[in-house]
Amino acid sequence: MKRNMPAPTARTLAWRCLCRWDEANNEFADSLIRHAEEGLSSSDRALLQAIVLGTLRHLRYLEHMLSVLRKGRPLQPEMRHLLLSGLCQLFVLHLPDYAVVNEQAKIAPARARGLVNGVLREALRRRNDWEKEKEKLPLGLRYSMPDWVVDRWIVNFGEQECRALLEWYSQPAAVFLRVNDLNPPSIIPPHWSPLPNLPGWYRLSGGPFPHEQLRAGHIYISDPATRHSVELLAPAAEEKILDTCAAPGGKSTAILSSTCGNCSLLATDNMESRLTMLRRNLLRAAPAASPQVQLCDWSLGCPKSCLSAFDAVLADVPCSNTGVMQRRVDVRWRLSPPELQKLTDVQFRIATHAMQAVKPGGRFVYSTCSIEPEENSQLVQKLLEKHPTWTLVEERLILPPRNHTDGAYCALLRAPET
Repeated sequence: MKRNMPAPTARTLAWRCLCRWDEANNEFADSLIRHAEEGLSSSDRALLQAIVLGTLRHLRYLEHMLSVLRKGRPLQPEMRHLLLSGLCQLFVLHLPDYAVVNEQAKIAPARARGLVNGVLREALRRRNDWEKEKEKLPLGLRYSMPDWVVDRWIVNFGEQECRALLEWYSQPAAVFLRVNDLNPPSIIPPHWSPLPNLPGWYRLSGGPFPHEQLRAGHIYISDPATRHSVELLAPAAEEKILDTCAAPGGKSTAILSSTCGNCSLLATDNMESRLTMLRRNLLRAAPAASPQVQLCDWSLGCPKSCLSAFDAVLADVPCSNTGVMQRRVDVRWRLSPPELQKLTDVQFRIATHAMQAVKPGGRFVYSTCSIEPEENSQLVQKLLEKHPTWTLVEERLILPPRNHTDGAYCALLRAPET
C-alpha cells in the first residue's frame, strides 16, 4: 500500500473477499475473512463479516436480482461482486439506502461509479416488486440453495421440514460457548445467556467477543450440537479414550472436561498442520492433563499399537457439513452428489478401522455434522452388516429447526465382550 493512502474500508475488504472467494475454489470464506479483518475495529469486523457471509448465504437469489436489473447483460466478476454485496446490504442486511448506494459507488473504479449508482437505485425502486415476486419463486432460488439439495431434502424430510431447514440456513448463525470445567472463568458476563437445561453452555447476546477467555482456556467456542457425540461416548475417569479425527479439538476438550482430566486420551488427526491447533487447544483446556497427540490417517488402517486398546473410541468423521450450512455458508456452493459419494467411502473406511481400536465390550461412537442419511444411519447399518456381533445402542439425528442448534448425527455401538 502506498503511503498516505487511506486504509481500505470494511466494504472494500468485503468486496475483495468475495472476488477472492470466486477466484480461488480452495479457499473458504471464514479463512478469507480472518485475513481481511486484521486491524479492523470491532464494528468494522462485524460489518465485513455480515457483508461477506450475507452475500454468500443469499448468493443465488442476489444473482437473480442482478440478472433482472441487468436484463441478462454480463458483468466483469469484480463489478458483479461489488453489486451483489451492495444488494446484500440493501435487501438482506437492511442497511440505510443512501449510505449503501453512496459507499458502494465511492469504492467502485471511477469508470463504473455511474453503473453502480444506477443499478442499486433501480433495485431500490423495485423494492415492492422483489417482495411480491419472492414468494412465487422456486424454493432453491428463493432460499439460495442448489436445487439438487432441495430435492433430496424434500424426499428425506418432507416439504415442511425442508422449508424449515431452508429458512434456518438463510439466517445468520448464533455464537455459543462451552465453559471449561477444568479452568472456568471467574466471572460470567451478563451478555452470556445461559442455555436452558444445558449447564455450562451459553449464547453470546451482544457485547464483546470473549477473546481473552478463549485464549486463557476458560471457554471453547462451540455449538451445542457437538455435545451429543460426547454424551453418547460417556467417557469416564481412568478410561483409555481415542478421538480419531480430533482437530481442532472441540470434542477432545469436552472429553477431558467431562472426566476432570483424569482419562488417558489419545487425539489424532491426519494433517500435521492441524495438530498444532489441536495441541494448543488441549493445552489451554487442560494444562494439568497430559493427552497424547499423534498424526494418523484412519482411512488407511488401524495402527498396531491401537488394536483393541481403548475403552471408548470416537470417530467424528469428515463429512458434507450439511448440518452446519448456517455457519459454513459456502458449503452449499462446494458440495456435489459425486463429492457426497466420495465422502461416504472415506467415512466407512475410517469407521471400520477405528472400530478395530475398541476393546472387547468397549464403546464406539460414530458422528458427523451432516443430516444426510447416506453419511449417517445408512452408513451405520453398513457397519453393522460388516460387524454383525456389534450392537447399536442409540443414535441421534439433530435437525436445526427442531433443536435450534446446528445439525448433527451420532450413533453409539458396543463391541462384543469377546
